[in-house]
Amino acid sequence: MSNLRPTFVLTACALAASAFAAPASANDLRASLEEDMPGLMELYRDLHAHPELSFEEHKTAAKLAARMRALGFEVTEGVGQTGVVSVMKNGEGPTVLLRADMDGLPVIEQTGLPYASKETATPASGVTTGVMHACGHDTHMAGFIGAAQLLAERKDEWQGTLVMILQPAEELGLGALAMLEDGLYTRFPKPDYAIAFHDAAAPAPAGTIGFTPGYALANVDSVDILVKGVGGHGAYPHTTRDPVVLASAIVMKLQTIVSRNSSPLDPAVITVGSFHAGAKHNIISDEAKLQLTVRSYSDESRKLLLDGIRRVARGEAITAGLPEELYPVVTVEEPYTPSTFNDPDFSEQLAAGFRERFGEARVMQWPAVMGGEDFSQFRRAAPEDVKSMIFWISGTPAPMLKALKEEGKPLPSLHSPFWAPDAEAVVKTGAEALASAALDLMPAP
Repeated sequence: MSNLRPTFVLTACALAASAFAAPASANDLRASLEEDMPGLMELYRDLHAHPELSFEEHKTAAKLAARMRALGFEVTEGVGQTGVVSVMKNGEGPTVLLRADMDGLPVIEQTGLPYASKETATPASGVTTGVMHACGHDTHMAGFIGAAQLLAERKDEWQGTLVMILQPAEELGLGALAMLEDGLYTRFPKPDYAIAFHDAAAPAPAGTIGFTPGYALANVDSVDILVKGVGGHGAYPHTTRDPVVLASAIVMKLQTIVSRNSSPLDPAVITVGSFHAGAKHNIISDEAKLQLTVRSYSDESRKLLLDGIRRVARGEAITAGLPEELYPVVTVEEPYTPSTFNDPDFSEQLAAGFRERFGEARVMQWPAVMGGEDFSQFRRAAPEDVKSMIFWISGTPAPMLKALKEEGKPLPSLHSPFWAPDAEAVVKTGAEALASAALDLMPAP
């Protein structure tokens, strides 16, 4: 779902780097992972070639559930429709949850990869389309399996409970909530810590880790406004109440909510992404439809924006002289995707471990973005009990980075049909980062 590309600028020195020297702390964890990488990359290519849409990840879930069972996990399928929960209990200690998301997108792949997806499907829109892992969830799953293999092999190095979940429907912002509503925290051990990573189309060498303490991703609200009017002939507008004019006034006035009602220190976005009205040149329609995306961080900011949208719609209708029965109808889609908050102290703790393992140059703090991610739900469901962090791993291939630096050629974003990350760098870094974080949080006595 989410536009996750960080908007930051690196120094020319950092941009020029295309590889990292292994720090002195490189150890047998990395050596074991190197041995696993051929199999993990084979899995990645298979997942990439066979994506499935949100809540339709049946084959993907079954394939990965079988691997988790083979590693000795207690596996439950069908959690939150197509989610998979794998539990490994290893004595007394903390409970750590690791998450990967599984769903692809209704995008026709144009990467030219030899293992490019040729899958098609018909989503809720009713339009048959290609399906692609254009958001990198295939790298997440392969890295997740890599971490599971490392941790299953090292049960003598950690103590506690490991809960590894494969989540459906992240692209809809519904999968995490579906798993929670299906008893994720009651049927299975509730975590003390929840961790995930996401690949990023970032101006940084592939394998760079980015983290953001505090708010990292935004509340995502979809808002529909049905603007009513009185239709008629385009030659006689005085006999109508033109909903196009009213809707246009609403669009312009909406921008003042952010510029004049919201604090400039509190990021907020109101974007009108769709405006539909009428069907012919000389006919004034009796309605217009607006579709908005609304982004914020705090619950208070979210309320301010949504209340402001309702107030503006009503106020402009009054100004236009509409009777109350024709006032615009504002609908806020539920459930929405809440903002992702990385516990600051916990984020710094994990980042310190990553720096020690991967080296200072490879771990950096990135600014928050206004994209969304429903990983937020796992902390929000029990904020007093669960500390959480999602971090980024740059997947930008070296040729793309070079073209950006030398030619100013922009990077393809996530969700682009051209996004082809340096999968090996993402999978390798993700597997090691997840496994090492779990080992640090559940040390054996």
